[in-house]
Amino acid sequence: MSATADHADGKGGTPNMASRLGLEAGWVVQEIGYDDDCDDDFRDAIREITGEAFVDDDTDEVVDVVLLWFREDDGDLVDAFFDILTDLKAGGVVWLLTPKVGRDGYVETSDIAEAAPVAGLATTSTLSVTEDWSATKLVVPKSGRRG
Repeated sequence: MSATADHADGKGGTPNMASRLGLEAGWVVQEIGYDDDCDDDFRDAIREITGEAFVDDDTDEVVDVVLLWFREDDGDLVDAFFDILTDLKAGGVVWLLTPKVGRDGYVETSDIAEAAPVAGLATTSTLSVTEDWSATKLVVPKSGRRG
């Protein structure tokens, strides 16, 4: 069974929001930080787009996208960013998923803005992807890596 906008009962925006992440069929998506507070409809919609199962942080694969579920008490955001860059391919994208304002585990946008450049990342956009989660797109700037 797949969740569709018509079937999601009150969460009709979730599959549509997953499509706004710019993912493509066949892409390898690494998921880090999954817990029981994550949005399973959103996760299913991402897997439906890529047609692939998620890989975890123990993968030996180079990944196209990292989904990083991160909450205020999950540790140091800079360290988390450095850890995920190991498996991310050149030109890959990080989607940082954080609880929205007023939700348990909310991460200040200023914390994200400060941590990203320390790890060599730049924030490009933020989307409201589910009722409880926001997604911030991070990339390695073209001038950020030396060859």
